[in-house]
Amino acid sequence: MADIPEMTRHRGFPTGFTGMKWQFTIRRANPKVTKLAAWPRNNDRDKNETLGDAAFLHALWHYFGAEPFERGNLDAGRLSRLFDREVVPAEKPFNPSSYQAMLQINERVARKNFPQAFEDVMEI
Repeated sequence: MADIPEMTRHRGFPTGFTGMKWQFTIRRANPKVTKLAAWPRNNDRDKNETLGDAAFLHALWHYFGAEPFERGNLDAGRLSRLFDREVVPAEKPFNPSSYQAMLQINERVARKNFPQAFEDVMEI
């Protein structure tokens, strides 16, 4: 049996968006940690996909603020949609395949791309 890496659970962080397929956290650590990578964004993206990114960024901002945070149980797919743009590495060297990797919101870019994520209440 493969060793299961340690993974911080962000208690109180939303697990996803009710009624949609958006998953924000994972339940358990995987022996093969999914690597974070910047996923390309196409101009013809589905409106709901963009809304999912904004909702996830809203949750990140209201949970962590401008402070660096550990990747922990945050969903790699959701993070990869924002990675190297709105969410950036907060440490050097950065290990994209670690649950202990430190990240931070790039507030300037995030506010420009998803201004609604910084409101107290995000209208969906």
